Amino acid sequence: MSTRIRPLAGARWFRPVAAVVCGLAAATGFVPLGWWPLALAAFAGLLALGFGASTAGRAFRTGWLFGLGHFVLGLNWIATAFTYQAAMPAWLGWVGVVLLSAFLAVYPGLAMLAAWGVTIHRRTRDRLSPIAFLFAFAAFWIAAEYLRATVFTGFAWNPLAAITLGGFERPGLAILSQFLGTYALSGLVVLLAGCWWLAVRQWRLSAASAILAALPVAMMLAPWPTVGQRPGTLAFRLIQPDIRQEVLNEPQWFERNFVKSVQLSGPPAEQDATRLVIWPESGVPDYLRTGYPRRYYQQATFAADPDIARARIAALLGPGSLLLTGTIDLVISPTENRAIGAENVVTAVGPDGRIVDGYAKAHLVPFGEYLPLRLLLEPIGMTRLVPGTLDFRAGPGAQTLDLGQWGRAGVQICYEIIFSGEVVDRDNRPDYIINPSNDGWFGAWGPPQHLAQARLRAIEEGLPVLRSTTTGISAVIDAGGVVRASIPRHTAAAIEGEVPPALAPTPFARLGLGLSLAWGLLLFGIALVALRRRGV
Repeated sequence: MSTRIRPLAGARWFRPVAAVVCGLAAATGFVPLGWWPLALAAFAGLLALGFGASTAGRAFRTGWLFGLGHFVLGLNWIATAFTYQAAMPAWLGWVGVVLLSAFLAVYPGLAMLAAWGVTIHRRTRDRLSPIAFLFAFAAFWIAAEYLRATVFTGFAWNPLAAITLGGFERPGLAILSQFLGTYALSGLVVLLAGCWWLAVRQWRLSAASAILAALPVAMMLAPWPTVGQRPGTLAFRLIQPDIRQEVLNEPQWFERNFVKSVQLSGPPAEQDATRLVIWPESGVPDYLRTGYPRRYYQQATFAADPDIARARIAALLGPGSLLLTGTIDLVISPTENRAIGAENVVTAVGPDGRIVDGYAKAHLVPFGEYLPLRLLLEPIGMTRLVPGTLDFRAGPGAQTLDLGQWGRAGVQICYEIIFSGEVVDRDNRPDYIINPSNDGWFGAWGPPQHLAQARLRAIEEGLPVLRSTTTGISAVIDAGGVVRASIPRHTAAAIEGEVPPALAPTPFARLGLGLSLAWGLLLFGIALVALRRRGV
């Protein structure tokens, strides 16, 4: 029997308001709140609203308004960044959050529109199958998250799959991301929310309704197994110096910040030791590479010579230590003898003070590391949210650094870790991933959300992730997504131990994003089968 779509009384105002409220409620599923039951209920409400839309425009608007509320609350931490930029008023931060959210909301709007269009009867405009609509929407949600992470360099923050993570000591339902990938796991969350929607639609006591109502709770609370608990062999020391954003880029603080980092790094390692030392993004304010015009070294913290600066670091850390630290490299014009850009890099400094290897960040933060449309925006007062006039340039992408006795390191700087399927060189698999970051301008919600997404990468790839941040949250995550040790925000401390071992390549590590998209195609195929069974 088909379902004729009839507008509810007062629906003109009820549906838009309900869509925004559902979006706000859905964002509470992310940390630091972690209210996943409310998030699932909110998505069930979204499905009900979208299924009842009477026109394509209303279907899109329902998804867009949901996305607007969802992203405004989930990305509220972005407004904090403006409090560290004297050139722009703090209130402009909330304008930025709303504008960014309005753009990102297009993706759930398109997902809803596509699901509505696929499952509507072309002639009678009847809605034919709630099950087909549910599976279609889950499939298009997978596609929407993939596109959100890709279009215009992408912004993959807070995939729906992040609400499936358990506490630090267990991965929860997120363990399935090694078989699904993050975006397909997000589609599974939509299906779980749909179970509640279908149960409410039946509105009667029955075995089917009870199973539908209980299934999401059982899946979320099940004691999913932990993996990757074996001990490692490579010694490391990871620091969190608690260098606040207010003083991070102030030259008068450079020396004391450096001394603080060295003290947290512990006593120098002996000659016969093998120790990996990890400092955060912005860990060293000096230029460590040679070849720049002399004037760029004049305000150096250690010395007006990068060789001396590196030698000082090596001497303080000891002959058994290799340092991986965030710093800045300059891009020098060969014809003008001046800097025309910069790179956000991790530099590996060996025990002899030489640069062993390095990595340049590939996924740059718009308005943070470069100003899009600079020629248009700079004249009207727009600037980057972090100090500096040089725009950063993107590196070539994921790569593995061969550090000899210190293992093979994959590097993802700051928010690069949020991009599913883009964190590892699949032709040259590393032993571990380091994720140095500066979360000092991420507010209260940003750091725990950032950590959650790093845990998803560890599970997907079957690789441990070591996060060293300026102000927290720093952590050691094993290959199964369990946080073995962490340092809370605004605490100066260090973590030492052995790097957790990698697992054998997971299905996602072997197949990449194609695996998630294949699951999306499967769900779409199920939707089409459900439609045919209803005689479309």
